[in-house]
Amino acid sequence: MAQKPSIPKGTRDFGPAEMAGRNYIFDTIRSVFKTYGYAPIETPSMENLSTLLGKYGEEGDKLLFRILNSGDAFSGISYDDYRIDGTQDGYNSKALSLKVCEKGLRYDLTVPFARFVVQHQNEISFPFKRFQIQPVWRADRPQKGRYREFYQCDVDVIGSKSLLNELELVQIVDRVFTLFDVNVCIKINNRKVLTGMAEICGFPDKVVDITVAIDKIDKIGLEAVEAEMKEKGLNEEAVAVIRPILTISGSSAEKINVMRELMSGKSASGIVSETGLKGLDELEELFALVDAAGIELGPMRGIKVDEHLRTSDRNIYAVGDAIEFVHPVTGLTWLNYLAGPANRQARIVADNMVLGDTEVYEGAIGTSIAKVFDMTVAATGLAAKRLKHDGIDYLTATIHPSSHAGYYPDALPMTIKIVFSPADGKLLGAQIVGYDGVDKRIDVMAQIIKSGGTVADMTRIEQAYAPPYSSAKDPVALAGYVAQNILSGRMKPIYWRQIRDATPGEFVLIDVRTPMEYASGALPGAINIPLDSMRSRLAD
Repeated sequence: MAQKPSIPKGTRDFGPAEMAGRNYIFDTIRSVFKTYGYAPIETPSMENLSTLLGKYGEEGDKLLFRILNSGDAFSGISYDDYRIDGTQDGYNSKALSLKVCEKGLRYDLTVPFARFVVQHQNEISFPFKRFQIQPVWRADRPQKGRYREFYQCDVDVIGSKSLLNELELVQIVDRVFTLFDVNVCIKINNRKVLTGMAEICGFPDKVVDITVAIDKIDKIGLEAVEAEMKEKGLNEEAVAVIRPILTISGSSAEKINVMRELMSGKSASGIVSETGLKGLDELEELFALVDAAGIELGPMRGIKVDEHLRTSDRNIYAVGDAIEFVHPVTGLTWLNYLAGPANRQARIVADNMVLGDTEVYEGAIGTSIAKVFDMTVAATGLAAKRLKHDGIDYLTATIHPSSHAGYYPDALPMTIKIVFSPADGKLLGAQIVGYDGVDKRIDVMAQIIKSGGTVADMTRIEQAYAPPYSSAKDPVALAGYVAQNILSGRMKPIYWRQIRDATPGEFVLIDVRTPMEYASGALPGAINIPLDSMRSRLAD
């Protein structure tokens, strides 16, 4: 009878339904990590045993999956060198495995990360913020809820001692479980406090053994933890020093106060641990930061404010780059890094603080301008890329007018691109690149967008006209006319992306410039039919 297929104990198969759920969880976690500016890394499934051994304590070393060297790993092995004295068939398997195994499967993500940082320290910038979601393997005894292969999800900052990093990590964990609608209790530890615990009990070299034992207290209970510590070499006096720490109750502040007394020499040993006291100071500072950071953040991770620019704490207002506010066009919150709106917000907050929320902030559309050598670039509203990201339908129109009447000296070219709604022609955004007159055109279109205007409104704007300053058909109006032609169907535009992605023969490109202009450069495959001869060459 054929043997039924199976998988090793402690491992699992994942079908489509499980994969869909797991991928949703992983994608949600990744999105939170990226929102906070953390970058992903991956490390190999296997590491050199020299990297892994000695990092997890004696018990952890026993749980490492070791990979047998390729080929005949036992060739040339003298078993007598590994025979246990006084036995016939007893061998020192630990020493023998080091001879035939040079690699091991990843036990966790922390040690590989430390190796990664050391190995690539000249290639990364510090502080280095990374996250890693990968499987790990442990040669543990399989049981309910305990597997030999499972995923770990790590997020770390290295290269900075600021406790603000720790606050950020607390916020990340809170944000993840908030998105999952799962209520959790976040437990915060400090390695210095654990070191202090080992110091005041008189066994500073046993900090790993002590912490490994304490980590099991919820599973095996206090008595079994104490028994394990004694097995690792601690005496009854040392265990008696640790016992009050393991039985502390009360709030976090009350627990810290009790531990501070113990670390200050008031334990049974009378030993003072400066390291432990430093760890308690850091915990107090971190809890203070957590309490102070209770202001609600929005989906873009900016400070959430109402129309009066109040935060979730009614006694605190916020302005500037730190806040997120509803975009007047999309109705979605966004972050706006511009000085003009920030100054307006400050004025509104000043009035509201004095007069009592009399002023309302209507939001900003993000109008900006910059000089690049002799050119000027400007934008207002939303770009096509942002609209596509937000799932908003749009059309575009691009024109290449001059800054003023062409027959007047020094008329310079500019390029104007506008994006607008295909449903009602509402102007959504504009971008201009040029040399002269860019600023006043972008300001006009910004006001149209803020007032909820359409491309038709662009044609109705009454602007000052004289040949040195504009043309009779101002570039703003001209862009509006082109957009109206597109909306009405009188003109069907073909965009450059369509040309780029077209199959051969899908389009016929006609270049209507003069032969001299055509000779100076043209699109590949374009046919030159000058505009003046277009009527006579219709048969072509």
